[in-house]
Amino acid sequence: MRWEDGRRSDNVEDRRGQSAGIGAAGAAPLLLRFLPAMIRSKTGRLILVIGVLVIFGGKMLGVDVLSLLLGGGAGVPAQPGRELSQQEQQSAEFVSVVLGSTEDAWREIFQARGDGYREPTLVLFSGRVNSACGMASSAVGPFYCPGDQKLYIDLAFFNDLQERYGAPGDFAQAYVVAHEVGHHVQTLLGISQQVQEAGRGKSKAQVNALSVRQELQADCLAGVWGSVANRERNWLDPGDLEEALRAATAIGDDRLQQQAGGEVVPDSFTHGSSAQRVAWFRRGFDSGDIKACDTFSSDI
Repeated sequence: MRWEDGRRSDNVEDRRGQSAGIGAAGAAPLLLRFLPAMIRSKTGRLILVIGVLVIFGGKMLGVDVLSLLLGGGAGVPAQPGRELSQQEQQSAEFVSVVLGSTEDAWREIFQARGDGYREPTLVLFSGRVNSACGMASSAVGPFYCPGDQKLYIDLAFFNDLQERYGAPGDFAQAYVVAHEVGHHVQTLLGISQQVQEAGRGKSKAQVNALSVRQELQADCLAGVWGSVANRERNWLDPGDLEEALRAATAIGDDRLQQQAGGEVVPDSFTHGSSAQRVAWFRRGFDSGDIKACDTFSSDI
């Protein structure tokens, strides 16, 4: 990828080298200490009732209010003065350029639809992080939280992508970022909310099937971004597309279950098979059209 001259996004929040805050678990003893006194007080009981309503109301909207109140912010410096390595700095520059490119592409696509595009924030962290969706460790991989409309990524995942999953290359990394931005697009379009509603009262297998369609659509939307970005900037080198396809193959549910030494169980898939992920990314890339990404009305 010829990304070095690309526009850097202003929507990157760097929390590397910071703690994730005390979180709900660390604050629980403090809350329990004052709970008896609050129960005995009429005002205290009223506060508790309001608090419960706010917390559960937030959950229904996808916002972890408790996490935000108990340390869900940026955290405090854990390693003051620590200098980032050249590789760490370059990785941050790279994802900033990729994010900037997604902003430009999706702004253009939304404007063509007569809509405005609300840009997400990309949070860089190391180890673990607090979000509106709760506490998460880097072990979960990159993720998007609809509650705060932020993408979260520990850039060490790119090392895993290369060494553990055998999917090296800058466009493979860009695909990962673009996939999470795809979830943001789904949130803006109301698709994520519709999927959540459709899953209420359904069996685990049915919920998983909905999740697969949602994830495959995010793959397709990542492909749409790649197509638009390459058309406007011509920044893909020979072999770059194959890098993204290898990444999609490497993180298919069937491939991951095989690597774990277990049986491949399609009903347990949440993201789709390797073949499905490759096909839908390729579909978005080849078409460059968001209309091609209707995974909910198509055979997948």
